[in-house]
Amino acid sequence: MAVPVAQAWTVATYVLKQKLKGRKRYPLVLMLEPLFRCNLACAGCGKIQYPAHILKAELTPEECFRAVEECGTPMVSIPGGEPLLHPRMPEIVQGLVDRKKYVYMCTNALLLKEKLHLFKPSKYLSFSVHVDGEREHHDFGVCREGGYDIAMEGVRAAVAAGFRVTTNTTLFDGADPHSVRRHFDQLMDAGVDSMMVSPGYTYDKAPDQKHFLGRARSRRLFRALLSNRKKRWQFNASPMFLEFLMGKRELTCTPWGMPTFSIFGWQKPCYLLQDGYADTFQELMDEVEWSNYGTESGNPRCANCMVHSGYEASGVNYTFGSLKGFVATAKAFFNWQYKDDDAAKLLNDWQPTSHGPLVQIGTPVISKASAIENHDTTAVVGS
Repeated sequence: MAVPVAQAWTVATYVLKQKLKGRKRYPLVLMLEPLFRCNLACAGCGKIQYPAHILKAELTPEECFRAVEECGTPMVSIPGGEPLLHPRMPEIVQGLVDRKKYVYMCTNALLLKEKLHLFKPSKYLSFSVHVDGEREHHDFGVCREGGYDIAMEGVRAAVAAGFRVTTNTTLFDGADPHSVRRHFDQLMDAGVDSMMVSPGYTYDKAPDQKHFLGRARSRRLFRALLSNRKKRWQFNASPMFLEFLMGKRELTCTPWGMPTFSIFGWQKPCYLLQDGYADTFQELMDEVEWSNYGTESGNPRCANCMVHSGYEASGVNYTFGSLKGFVATAKAFFNWQYKDDDAAKLLNDWQPTSHGPLVQIGTPVISKASAIENHDTTAVVGS
């Protein structure tokens, strides 16, 4: 099973309790960003384009625990930046595990192998490794040659050490579904527990604005990619979200489903958009005009978004929101292959496009002192 039974039960009972309380808006996963600093400079990322003094800032473990307790979610995702650059990350993770939160610690895995000994395997902890396809595609996406080999070495080391390992693959315009399907096989061969896949989002700060997918192209790509799937592929996503990506189901965005807490506070309205910050979680929920966001709102910044942080919680909410949703999800488990002759033809006729040569754009602005403090031999030191 892609998600452990104990975790699935915890999430299901949590959601049902929210329904019984009559809560229309509730958080499912806390997106906890303890820092924005990173040892990569990906062209599609909008998280590291901050000045040096912001990239040096970090949340304390106490601030992280307070945010988790404030919103009460059963799951915590720790993105960044690169969380392994935080000198107290093992303390943060252990504190969340002690609170019996299911933790997904996101990482590009450049430092994973050397820092594994700082963590303890637990059913509550998963390393979520960002791997954006086969070697060429991943290295292009992260703007670093050799990044794929280091990431996969980290994956295998974590699996061998007894950790639960999931992956996160973000797809951009020009992605080849043949290659991505081979990539799924490679991840399963490496012992990955489950995989998450999502189209990229057009961050305003991202240096590369040319390769983000529109909705029509996203549905076409994911229909070719996820139809006629192999039984061995395990996905760390709700069946309803995957059907949404394939164009088989409509979902409305639930931006409150994955609230974000960072060094700036609670980000309005979601992980992907920055329209100010709230001091408390309750303030976030009360003050944001939620009707101004999501595709149905007409907000142009939301027009092409199909990202998991906006729609994964929507899929879970749909499952437990009605008998119809529950039945649809149950059917999805039996219809795991999604046989589709037209999708097979689409895949067979797919013409891959060249994305051009790998360009290592810019550099993460990381101070020399910070790099030394974190023993980060891969960090590029800014001037």
